[in-house]
Amino acid sequence: MEKIQKIKGFADLLPEQSRVFQRLEDTARAVFGRYGYREARVPILERTELFSRSIGEETDVVQKEMYTFPDRKGRMLTMRPEATAGMVRAYVENGLHAQEELSKLFTYGPMFRYERPQKGRMRQFHQLDVEAFGSPSPLLDAEMLFMLHHFLTELGITELTFELNSLGCPKCRPDYQNALNEYFKGFDSGQLCEDCLRRKLTNPLRVLDCKVPSCKELTRGAPKITDYLCPDCAEHFSTVKSLLDRGGLDYTLNPRLVRGLDYYVRTTFEITSGNIGAQTAVAGGGRYDGLVRTLGGPDLPGVGFACGMERLALLMADPGPSAPDFHIVAMGADALDAGLLLAQELRAAGFGGECALAHKSTKSQMRGADKSQARFCLILGEAELAAGTVVVKNMRDASQATVPLAGVIDLLRL
Repeated sequence: MEKIQKIKGFADLLPEQSRVFQRLEDTARAVFGRYGYREARVPILERTELFSRSIGEETDVVQKEMYTFPDRKGRMLTMRPEATAGMVRAYVENGLHAQEELSKLFTYGPMFRYERPQKGRMRQFHQLDVEAFGSPSPLLDAEMLFMLHHFLTELGITELTFELNSLGCPKCRPDYQNALNEYFKGFDSGQLCEDCLRRKLTNPLRVLDCKVPSCKELTRGAPKITDYLCPDCAEHFSTVKSLLDRGGLDYTLNPRLVRGLDYYVRTTFEITSGNIGAQTAVAGGGRYDGLVRTLGGPDLPGVGFACGMERLALLMADPGPSAPDFHIVAMGADALDAGLLLAQELRAAGFGGECALAHKSTKSQMRGADKSQARFCLILGEAELAAGTVVVKNMRDASQATVPLAGVIDLLRL
């Protein structure tokens, strides 16, 4: 019978890869918790309208990349391509805005986009996502960037570039879009790709996000949005930069940074690495002050970021499996039973390890104990069972002692 293989762009995360992901998740819980963020979990499947309204009809995500299908009642559903829209929906639907002035939340899990698979980019990928709702303060933007830097430092990831920009607000952005329209007016099909020819008419900011080399080159001379900021946006951006400067966080100003989603306003940022191939972004986000209202909630501000877990994993060293506390070698049927019961007692006391489950030679079982890299090898045979003892071998220094079964827990605690 023919083997069934995984779908292209989807990956199996076996124990070696899962170890790294677990470290990412554990570090996120620890670091984000210090800043007052609480974990939430939202559905993988949402109504398609949630993403088309929030991300933007003219974005590549909505136009080309979403996994969308009708359910049995004809309702259009989408596997989430990003987490922010779902987090905003949950925030509004569950009335968190009425329960607390500032909501700080994070989540993680799989996202889905139909893209060409390559290093650091899969069709099912995983993100850590952080959102804060309720405060327009630039101090919150700066705190979030400090937290992101703290998180990446805890992971041991270095040689990163923090890119920063401001996308203005609905008051000042129209003037900038007019300037872009004027700039792109002279470019035709021989210069811009087919997508950008459409974008320059519908949403010229999206042209700045194009990855086609010829389009990227043409946009180098485009007007800078930071030259069109209104006084409020300019002051907001100045405060963010001042706080980052005073806090010692190095960053690079990138006036072409617009991200790939329509909901961003004001502070926008991206963290990149030159060590993972073509897909350089490992994290990014920004402020989205109108998104809660767009999705049916009150007019409350928000700011957040997401980290690509596969890309972070490429930059992290494998922590390796944690060494078990014990490995039980048992000789004889009665010893096998006693070994299983001893293992259960040790696990209930907080220790981890394995025990023999089938008859094997002593030599074979000792090889297994060595391979496990356990701290202690516990040896049970007929003589030990008769005396109510167990041989405890320290696998680090090869010393060993015979101790009463009741004393094993105390010995392992040393």
